[in-house]
Amino acid sequence: MIELLNMDCMEYMKGCEDNAFDLAIVDPPYGIGNWVPQHGKSANKTIDKPKKAVGWNDSTPNDDYFIELGRVSKNRIIWGANYYNCFTDLGGAVVWYKGKANPKFSACEIASNSFYKRVDYIHINWQAGFYREQFGDQIHPCQKPVKLYDWLLTNYSEPGQRIFDSHLGSGSSAIAAHYFGCDFVGMEIDKDYYDAAVKRFNAETAQLDIFG
Repeated sequence: MIELLNMDCMEYMKGCEDNAFDLAIVDPPYGIGNWVPQHGKSANKTIDKPKKAVGWNDSTPNDDYFIELGRVSKNRIIWGANYYNCFTDLGGAVVWYKGKANPKFSACEIASNSFYKRVDYIHINWQAGFYREQFGDQIHPCQKPVKLYDWLLTNYSEPGQRIFDSHLGSGSSAIAAHYFGCDFVGMEIDKDYYDAAVKRFNAETAQLDIFG
C-alpha cells in the first residue's frame, strides 16, 4: 500500500509507535538557501511545476526530528549527511556519484545509514538541467531519480516491508516503492508540491504499468 499525506512529518511521527517502519529513506532540507524558483510546465506538459516557496531550504531539521525519526524506524538512510553530521558510531554511508555534467553542482551526494559499518557507492547520472526521468518530469529543485530509490530499496530492504519518507518532494521514492512492492508512507508539508507529487505518481505508475 502506498500512502501519500499532506502534513507535517513531526505531527505524523509523534503518533507512531516505536519501530513502526522497517526503513526510513529521507531527504530533508540541507539548509543551503534557495535555488532559482521552479515554475511552469514539466517537459512532457502533463504536470505543473510548483513555484518554490521562499525560505524552504534556509535551515536543517532540528534534533527533535532526528530523535523521532530514530524512534519510529528500525533503520535509516538520511541524505545530506555532510550537512547534518548525522553519522553514528554504528552506521555507514551511501555515496551517490551523479556524474560531471554540471560543474556548478557537487559530483556526489552522501547519505548516512544505520546499517553496521556498511558503505556503498552507486553511479547514476543526474544533474539539474542535464539528466531527466524517463518521462521528463522534474517538478522539485531537489528531485532525485527513481532509479536511485529503486537501488536503495533493492539493497537495503525487502518487498513487504514498511518504508517511510518524511519529505516526499517530487514523489520519486513513492514511485520506486510502488514497483518494489513494499508498504510506503510519504508526506509533504507543502500543498503545491504534494499535489504535484501525487499527480506525478499517478501519471508515471500508470504509464509504466502500460509498458510493463
